[in-house]
Amino acid sequence: MSIYSEKISLKYNDKSILEDINIEIKKGMILSILGPNGAGKSSLLNILSGDIESNIGNVFYDNTDIKNISIQERAFIRSVMSQNQPIVFDFSVRDIVEMGWLDKGNIRYSNNINNAIIGVLNDCEIAHLEKRKFNTLSGGEQRRVHFARSLIQLWRESDNKDSRYLMLDEPTSNLDLSHQIKLMNMLKKLANDGVGILLILHDLNLAFNFSDYIAIIKNGKLFAYDKPLNIIDKNILEDVFELTFNVDIIDNKINVNYI
Repeated sequence: MSIYSEKISLKYNDKSILEDINIEIKKGMILSILGPNGAGKSSLLNILSGDIESNIGNVFYDNTDIKNISIQERAFIRSVMSQNQPIVFDFSVRDIVEMGWLDKGNIRYSNNINNAIIGVLNDCEIAHLEKRKFNTLSGGEQRRVHFARSLIQLWRESDNKDSRYLMLDEPTSNLDLSHQIKLMNMLKKLANDGVGILLILHDLNLAFNFSDYIAIIKNGKLFAYDKPLNIIDKNILEDVFELTFNVDIIDNKINVNYI
């Protein structure tokens, strides 16, 4: 069970954005996408989520072509947090989080909304901000609110076996170090509960130490794709990011530094 692409290619005005991308988000695993700015990472996420269509290739959700899945049904399967999500109106934090709740028409499910939201607010450490206006928050606090909204969209009863996927574009941006680690640990727990997770990250150490698979994209092409310990190669990193790197591996812990 997974979300996967077959030979995805994308062009805008004859400019190639992505070329022949085959990638898979498996249930219970974290896949991180790395690459320089403009490599095509966000475009790939948007294609996998169904927000845009590729020129060539297909995306499948558990072996069903995404073109045959309604927008509403996609929302039940996958939740997305984009890079930029400005809020124009003066909503409260709870209002924003509640926007992620999907009503399946099941009374037993709907009756859990309050407990579910309280749980997510606590997990994301924003319960104390519940009544605050979103636009009065710091950038990091706003990021955590959007993350909570993404989580509530995937909330299910404990005995539910639905396939669930979470797609996050730079979720750690604007977060302090403590909240970056807490967020990544939450993602690990979600993966252990069977959620398939796709991340776009710029922090190489977070990516290599928390992910089950790494995909590196350069100039719209899949440059490398493997498990972290199989892909952590200074020559690859230097070629992609055009910097000089030191890579240390101690007890399977990866530490990457650029010079």
